[in-house]
Amino acid sequence: MDVSAKPRNLPAELRRAVTIEAVVELTAEQNPGDITTAAIAKRMNLTQGALFRHFPSKDAIWQAVMEWVAERLLQRVDRAIQGADSPLLALEAVFMAHIKFVAEHPGVPRLLFGELQRAEDTPAKRMARTLIGGYRERLSGLIDAGKARGEVALEVDTAAAVIAFIGSIQGLVMQSLLSGKAGQMRADARGAFAIYRRGIRSIT
Repeated sequence: MDVSAKPRNLPAELRRAVTIEAVVELTAEQNPGDITTAAIAKRMNLTQGALFRHFPSKDAIWQAVMEWVAERLLQRVDRAIQGADSPLLALEAVFMAHIKFVAEHPGVPRLLFGELQRAEDTPAKRMARTLIGGYRERLSGLIDAGKARGEVALEVDTAAAVIAFIGSIQGLVMQSLLSGKAGQMRADARGAFAIYRRGIRSIT
């Protein structure tokens, strides 16, 4: 959506939502650390003063964006889990839903990695950790449920399997960032998950 085409006189909540959308779009185009409030305001056809009427600081903008990312990604994860018939199928659905989310919002990984690398403990960084914690918890539950159902080998270390799952996605994301082809993730995702599945599934 072209946020620059939106009217100036928007309700406060809608203006905040448009600001978040502008930042997510900008992170797909440049390093999040280089995005200034001036650039955000320019994208929205606003002055910085108008922008700061809705957010007290740049950190507050980043916190709102990270909250948006966490809410949207975990919503997709939960829908994927609810729509699957078994834990192993749910893991695959989560994998594909995550890849689709990143393909649609290619700046999100840059934003997430950038926040986690910051030395200071910002609200956005804390939200990023909360997101990762909630994500890991869901994956651990699926892997343990898979063991109970006989789909996942009992000797599989749950924590290590969670790390491998996330690492597989991160690998696809890094490849897409290097190639500049976000859509390639979706083409490669099923093959990558098939390798992961072979590594954890029960053979009995």
